[in-house]
This record gives sequence, structure tokens and C-alpha cells, in this order.
Amino acid sequence: MSGVVRVGTRRSLLATTQAGHVADLIRTHLGREVELVEITTDGDRSQADGTPVTDLPGSATGIFVGALREALFDARVDVAVHSLKDLPTAPADGITLAAIPVREDPRDVVVARDGLTLGELPVGSRVGTGSPRRVAQLHALGLGLEIVGVRGNVDTRIRKVRDGELDGVVLARAGLARIDRLDDITEVLDPLQMLPAPGQGALAVECRSDDPLAAELARLDHAASRAAVEAERAVLATLEGGCSAPIGALADVVEGDDGDELWVRAVALSLDGALSVRMSASGAPADAVGVGTRLASDMLADGAGQLNPSAADPATNEPPEVQNP
Repeated sequence: MSGVVRVGTRRSLLATTQAGHVADLIRTHLGREVELVEITTDGDRSQADGTPVTDLPGSATGIFVGALREALFDARVDVAVHSLKDLPTAPADGITLAAIPVREDPRDVVVARDGLTLGELPVGSRVGTGSPRRVAQLHALGLGLEIVGVRGNVDTRIRKVRDGELDGVVLARAGLARIDRLDDITEVLDPLQMLPAPGQGALAVECRSDDPLAAELARLDHAASRAAVEAERAVLATLEGGCSAPIGALADVVEGDDGDELWVRAVALSLDGALSVRMSASGAPADAVGVGTRLASDMLADGAGQLNPSAADPATNEPPEVQNP
């Protein structure tokens, strides 16, 4: 095939950086010319005029993902790039998840005053996050922190720390890495302390299902990243059927004596962190969805469905990826 591949992206710094990364992969591995096409979503307009995303019609994630998918269906773009954790777990008719490139480090990080870690912050310190998953796991650590709701882009959140309004914020390492802000990090959180959102750190490369380009884009897929993400999203999809509590999940493909093995860890918590169901499972990477589904079913059987509901987005159990304007 020949011709320019039009890659749709939101207009934020993080989104265009992610789309630019995929564009580079297309140029390098497929030998195609690429054009970035910026799409403005209702969510972007809400950030510009100060309207909370949660006040807009539909799910928060749908606001950001839907506009790019509409551009695909309207043939304004050939490819859409998303933060994969923002994708609803239900498949979209006519849309193919053609590739999941190599995943960035999925862990959460702390940006705190004076270079401090969470454990070094004094009791009563104000730590900001907009994620029910992070809120619950911060409470579960029992550090006596005051958890403060916060919204806005990365710069806005970090500025609240610099200005003394907050003592720290918790963010995704992957987003900071992509916009060259790793120097702001004061602690990378071990998954034993905080499991990330399912799919965090991964990118989703979508196209129309009937587009021959899908076969080309499949060459950008990273098998281990896809297996890990599929397992995590299977956990989330299964728990959605009977659990509205905050959910964290992380899967890794590791070398074993008999070949590669997939390990999955997951947690569902009450919003105050007092109650939780935490389990792990392993299996073959080729059975990633099955491993995640069985793990989540065991969690439901162990009481995950009785944990209190949260304010998380019903489509992904997590607010949309924080983006810079």
C-alpha cells in the first residue's frame, strides 16, 4: 500500500506526543508517510472553559475516545491513538485494536515537596489525586495522609505542589515520561503499594475493521504488552459485571522453565481502603483473557462485589488519562 496515513489525535501535549510516537513507528516499520490530524473533543473544550468532565453527557472516557472513533468512521483519519487505559472494555463495532506497541512503565509515581516520598510526608499532609483507585490504595497504606481531589493537566497538578497548595500528587509515570517530566518524580511506587489501572502505560492504535491498513499496523504490535494488557482488561471487564469498587491490576510476561508465563495481580478495594480483595494468578500468555477472567471470577467469589461503589468511570473504573493542553 502507499499514500499518507492520517493519524488522529487529541490536541493536548501528551496526546500529540503519543500520536507522534506511533507516527514514527509507522514511518520506520511500515515505510509510510504520516500526517497528524488534531481532533477537538467535548472533553478538551470542557477543560478549556472550566466545565468538569463529569458534568458532560456520557462517560468521561467516552468523551475523549468517541470523537476519535467518529473521525475514523467519517474517514477523516485512518488511525486513532489513545491511552489504552481510557478505552472502554466493551469492543466497538467496526473498530479494530490493530496494535499495542511496547508498553511504557505502568507504575504510579509521587511528585512531592522537598523531594519527599509518601512515607516521609508527615501525618496530615495533603496529597492530590483524581482517581478513586489511587484514593483507596493511599488510604490502605495507613500513612495518615489527607487525600484531596484534584483535576487538571500535569502542569496544573504539579504546580499545586510547587505553590504549597498540596504536599504531593500521584500521577502515572508513563505520562510524565512521554512529556519529559521524569525529573519531577520524587518516588516511583512499587506495585505492592499501589497497583496501576488496567492498561496504564500502554497505547491503543485503532483503525476501521474493514481497512486493509489493519494488517500493516499489526506489525507494530508487541506480543508481551498485548498479553499483559488483555489480561488486565479481562480482570476489569469481569469485575464490572458485579463490582463497582476501585480496581487495580498489573500483568507481566516472565521467562519460565517451560517458556514464557503470564502473571497477573489485581485488587478491588472499598473507597476508604479499609476492605479489599487482592489475588494473583498465572497462566500462558496465549490465554491472557482466560487468566484475567478466572482471576476476577475468583475475586467476585471472595466478596469483591460487596465492596462499596466509587465515583470511577463506569466504562473503565478510572478517570481519563491526564493530558496537558
